[in-house]
Amino acid sequence: MAAALKDQFGPSVPRAIADMLAAVHEGFPREAFLRDALDGYEPLSLTERARRISRALRTHLPGDYAQAIRLLLASTQVPHAHRAAQGMGGFLFMPHTYFVADYGLDHFEDSMRAQHALTQRFTAEFSIRPFLERHPDATLARLEQWTRDPSPHVRRLVSEGTRPRLPWAPRLRAFQRDPTPVLALLERLKDDPELYVRRSVANNLNDIGKDHPDRLAEVARRWLDGASPERRWIVRHALRSAIKRAEPGALSALGYGDAPELAIEQVRISPGRVREGGCVEIGFALRNTGARPQSVMADLVVHYVKASGATSPKTFKLKAVALVPGERVALSKTLRLVPMTTRRHYPGEHRVQAQLNGHAQDLGAFVLST
Repeated sequence: MAAALKDQFGPSVPRAIADMLAAVHEGFPREAFLRDALDGYEPLSLTERARRISRALRTHLPGDYAQAIRLLLASTQVPHAHRAAQGMGGFLFMPHTYFVADYGLDHFEDSMRAQHALTQRFTAEFSIRPFLERHPDATLARLEQWTRDPSPHVRRLVSEGTRPRLPWAPRLRAFQRDPTPVLALLERLKDDPELYVRRSVANNLNDIGKDHPDRLAEVARRWLDGASPERRWIVRHALRSAIKRAEPGALSALGYGDAPELAIEQVRISPGRVREGGCVEIGFALRNTGARPQSVMADLVVHYVKASGATSPKTFKLKAVALVPGERVALSKTLRLVPMTTRRHYPGEHRVQAQLNGHAQDLGAFVLST
């Protein structure tokens, strides 16, 4: 996917930016800009290409940042010839956000106006982070105002830009230590009308939970009190990683805190020996052996063999079930042992467990052979 995305960011990107700037700035040195932007362009990654264009903009736009950013924003209104696959067109403005992040830190108001505009075309979730580190109080105050902005893109910037562990971005260490300022912003967005924003809120909470599981559980319990279906979805999505880690607070928040009284029956792991590229069918039945109804969060844990011979567990979601006394439910999962970019498979015995409300019980094992 990364290679395909890079291909959408070819030489037509700096050419389109040059034409757009020339349309609003008569003195813009189009050819000199393109020489700098395209010099050594081909082997660069997507982000390196965007930064190369940003540096060329700094060289060839007016030296006064306020004037340069006004021209850059004005140029975004100009029609352009760059074409990209569906959903990729906004990447045309990635160099603009880098320009703000790299050269605008000493120009707070101009840069805030720029990010407010740019995030509605691409996203300013990466460029806002240096401002949170350099100007934390002022930036948080501005983000608080933006929680009420009519644009869902701006509101999403509030939740996505403050994620402590935003993928492909440096972590916000201050918020990893103390997420209180971020939680205050998320409180204002938890009932946002746009799923686009609510999903970002959930992802931010999921980040916070990796450093502060108790805070996540507390927020989850509080938000679930009288919650709408939309807010319940946020909480469940926010707790997904904590549930996989079998954290008691997260399980309890969703009503799965008790150790279940269950019998595991009809276990099957077939075949018992498999080669890479094959499949393993894992199934079992749960029967409520208790005297009362039980809510059960059922997961499957596979202990994959690593290159060293040690094992590493991976949790697969199965199903949340409610069982009356004596009731039985069958559960199953097909494991496809094909090579993937995210996981290599190594020969050896792979233990398999059922994880029931966070409590693991052995089911057996299969052997991956060469």
